[in-house]
Amino acid sequence: MLLKDILHFLITYLRFYLRLGPAGRAAHTRDRLGLPPYDPGIENAIKEGVSWICRAQDNSASQDGGVATHFSLISGWSASYPETTGYIVPTLLQIAGFNGEATLRHRAKRMLDWLVSIQFPDGSFLGGSIDSKKLVPVTFNTGQILLGLSAGVREFGEAYLEPMCRVADWLVRTQGSDGCWRAYPSPYSIPGEKAYDTHVAWALLEASKIEPNRGYAEAALSNVNWALRLQKENGWFEKCCVSNPSQPLTHTLGYVFRGILEAYRFTDDANLLEPCNRLANGLLTAIRTDGFLPGRLLSNWQGAVSWACLTGSVQIAYCWIKMYQLTGNTSYRDAAFAANQYVRRTMKLDGSPETIGAIGGSFPIYGGYCQYAYPNWACKFFIDSNLIEKHVKERS
Repeated sequence: MLLKDILHFLITYLRFYLRLGPAGRAAHTRDRLGLPPYDPGIENAIKEGVSWICRAQDNSASQDGGVATHFSLISGWSASYPETTGYIVPTLLQIAGFNGEATLRHRAKRMLDWLVSIQFPDGSFLGGSIDSKKLVPVTFNTGQILLGLSAGVREFGEAYLEPMCRVADWLVRTQGSDGCWRAYPSPYSIPGEKAYDTHVAWALLEASKIEPNRGYAEAALSNVNWALRLQKENGWFEKCCVSNPSQPLTHTLGYVFRGILEAYRFTDDANLLEPCNRLANGLLTAIRTDGFLPGRLLSNWQGAVSWACLTGSVQIAYCWIKMYQLTGNTSYRDAAFAANQYVRRTMKLDGSPETIGAIGGSFPIYGGYCQYAYPNWACKFFIDSNLIEKHVKERS
């Protein structure tokens, strides 16, 4: 490398480092020291995570009842994100059901009312955050909001039934004859088919439990069967990333895993459990004993990066625990507990309220996913995975 290239790199890096501000620089320095040794414990971590989700709703830059996309150490609180607000709803309602917390139930209803207010006339929803310049319908985002509306119907009744059916009908109507959704891709991902749309299929299965005679389950299973054609013998999935299918994020692998797992739970079809076993076993080969799971993986299940995508780690942990419950394979349980503990150790319990209870996009915070930011979906999936771990441990 020429001296001028080295100087250019150093100047660029210094400008970025200074732009981080004190909080960003402190987080950078802290994470360079490695994973903190302290595990706050499952119950405390869940409590702090829920409190952070509530702050993310209260501090959303768009102040509309939705949940801020993230808190950034560079730019602060963002505007609300419809997609992830949608699937945060079931998490809050689940906790409200356990604890009888009326305030969480009210928060979930505010989220639902906001989502209904921004639904497109054809039943779909936009991709991206609410302040996005590209106001176009997107299949994946719409499907995630369907998860929230389905939970809303079960919790609050008829008020959300018609919006739920309009979403589900749109998904059925826009699906290809082979089960793949191609017509309304995200403008924020690379072009092409996506295996992780099985997470949309799961949403249709949830809607079909409420409205069983509208073709929702058939459409969902058609997509799952299409996606399974992309799975290799070692469990690997092609076309399973937003940006780099040859090195997919654990986040999108977690999406495809959950979708197929929920299809198995819906049908009890052993032909759907075997692909889950292959995926679960492949992922087992990628995790370290301390719970570190590389944020991007190669097709031989080797790590492609040195950082963890914390969202993906807890999504996969949740699926491993479900697989343990279904199969009795303790390797799944042990890997899940290790992954959850790894992510819990990244949670801050002191300092600025904007980051207490939050989960970073990556560990270290300067890793390649949601750099220097705490996305709301990381915290949502973290809560879900710790809730199911808590349930398993209480029953053992």
